[in-house]
Amino acid sequence: MAYTKKLALLILLSLLILPACKAIQSVPIPPASLVPAIPSPTSPNLPTLPETSPATTSPTQAAEEKGTAVILEELGGYPCEDSEFTCVKLSAPLDHFNPKPDEVVDVVFAVLPATGMSKGMFVTAIGGPGGSGLASADSYTSAFDPSITENFDIVFFDQRGVSASGNLQCAQAAADFYRADWRANTPDEEAALLEAAQTFSDDCVAELSDTRLLPYLGTEQAVRDLELFRQTLQDRGSANAEKFWLYGESYGTQFAQTYAAAFPQHLAALMLDGTVDLTLSGVDYYRDQAKAFSDVLVDTLNACNADEACANDLGGDALLAYNQLAESLAEQPQEFDFPLPSGEFQERVYTLADLETATSGYLYSESARLIFLRSLAAFTTQENLAPLARMLYDSLLVDPVTLQAIPDPTYSDAVYYGVECMDYAYPGDTPQAAAEAYLRAGDTVDKSLPHFASIFYGDLPCAFWPVRTLDPARPDPLIAQSIPTLVLGATADPATPFNQGMQVFSHLADGYLVSMQGGPHIIYGRGDACVDDLVTDFLVNGKTPAERETVCEGAMYNAYVPIAAADIQAYANPLDALEAVDNEIYYLPEYYYWDVETPTTVGCPFGGVLSFEVTDQGEALELQNCIFSEGFILSGTGTNDYENEVFTLSVSVSGRADGNLTYTRQADGSLKVTGVYAGNPVDLVKEAED
Repeated sequence: MAYTKKLALLILLSLLILPACKAIQSVPIPPASLVPAIPSPTSPNLPTLPETSPATTSPTQAAEEKGTAVILEELGGYPCEDSEFTCVKLSAPLDHFNPKPDEVVDVVFAVLPATGMSKGMFVTAIGGPGGSGLASADSYTSAFDPSITENFDIVFFDQRGVSASGNLQCAQAAADFYRADWRANTPDEEAALLEAAQTFSDDCVAELSDTRLLPYLGTEQAVRDLELFRQTLQDRGSANAEKFWLYGESYGTQFAQTYAAAFPQHLAALMLDGTVDLTLSGVDYYRDQAKAFSDVLVDTLNACNADEACANDLGGDALLAYNQLAESLAEQPQEFDFPLPSGEFQERVYTLADLETATSGYLYSESARLIFLRSLAAFTTQENLAPLARMLYDSLLVDPVTLQAIPDPTYSDAVYYGVECMDYAYPGDTPQAAAEAYLRAGDTVDKSLPHFASIFYGDLPCAFWPVRTLDPARPDPLIAQSIPTLVLGATADPATPFNQGMQVFSHLADGYLVSMQGGPHIIYGRGDACVDDLVTDFLVNGKTPAERETVCEGAMYNAYVPIAAADIQAYANPLDALEAVDNEIYYLPEYYYWDVETPTTVGCPFGGVLSFEVTDQGEALELQNCIFSEGFILSGTGTNDYENEVFTLSVSVSGRADGNLTYTRQADGSLKVTGVYAGNPVDLVKEAED
């Protein structure tokens, strides 16, 4: 079972770099010599921090006020790679609670100075833990209202250990662990799960290029890196660094709340999106999350049952279809043929763990849930497991051909566990005792949840992690006195359950809850005016919502698009057949979540290959004997014109009949096909739907 916060981050990043696309509708709703287990930085025996980080030095006198660009230059700023942002590298104490001059870590911040008169910094703490803020900066900022970049210096950062700030990686160990069977219903399953968790912990640490950071990756350390950055700007003469605006998403809400508790005097406002309730223990958090995943799955499948087009593709009962597949895989893994980029097929095996990993990875957003439903439909009606396998490989970030992990510099599984195992205590004097206690805590979860009980065991490697906190104390509820705070969340968020955001909201001195019915994990910056306009007004104009609670409409998944028929004979004409091909290409995970940079070739469902790459105008596609429906074999080219939003295919056809066809989808959604098919001239048009 792939860890859910990582999957959330990958999908959210992908949503921001989608190819020029169709109009989307929605359906309503190691070794012990490292460092032993140590107490948390929040333990009573540690020193109480003063107002500013002990790592920083106070200025001897007030500095002359300067603009952000000038300060960045003085700090040795340099262009961030492939970015509009300027990067600044700061040396922070390895241990903020016991700083030593010769023990430091470099932490990199990315800054985009305001295009107008700056009100101050708008800082984003992204999800993970382990996600690269630098890699997200430009795509996230592109979703901001222009008034935000006009009025604020935009700041992102790579948290210590991540990418530019350490690049701790253990991609292969993670991929192997995430494909393991995480069920714990029998003694044999428990033993296998414990072995997988311990193997991952050992192998992950063994992959690391530098282990000295491991004891110092916790959030309490990381927030002091941000405070060091803020104070550095203030010491250098920034007029607006005394207070700043902080937005956290997913794990970033964990980071943001921790900063707010430590340095409330330096926050002008706070925004929490996909909120983690820090008062919960790790066991309680995972119990809550596993239930949320199960609930969102069931709600998605039930929504499909109420949608005629979706229900038809799922045999009338989507929930039954999923349960039958899961039960079958629980009894015995299934063999299937996977289409390779060579045009050949390779026999592979699909397991229940694969199904749960793939499915959980695709429950984070309305578009991902649609792809999940279409993939489940392909198995239900055509006994084709390949679409679900495509989802799996995408979720795991493995090469579909070799099944080896694809190194991802924008995410660190090592930092994820380095942070989790320092932020959450799992009781037990020895690794074995901690693991046994974790398993026993999961007994009720295994018995009570119909789906995804395995998600509960996400932090089990912490029992074996070489550096883990032993302090079970949890933070007090955040009150954030005199800090206006927005709490954003969706009722269909599986990763940070909506009820946790409500709990955090209930304790705030000046809190405002913005909820979306259905919706994705993380709701700001996804194009919903109800949410985005409110946040923009809050930031730019300092205007709080009119009511303490605001509800925005949402959906469980985007409007259902039927899968391609198994055989060309199901279509009345070439236009309908090519529209289905268009849909199949668009919703291929390899294409839908493409980085819009790397030339890519994939195997077509029933033979042949599809290739796509970037051009100056958008994209170029090539089909070689590509089959989406039997009897309709396509070879030719295609284009996706970003500026004009026009998609075309020019193909020769063989199979049941021969022909040459040109298919066009215009920006308004209207379709046209011309050419010759089966010896007959073709000139067909389908007007756009309202």
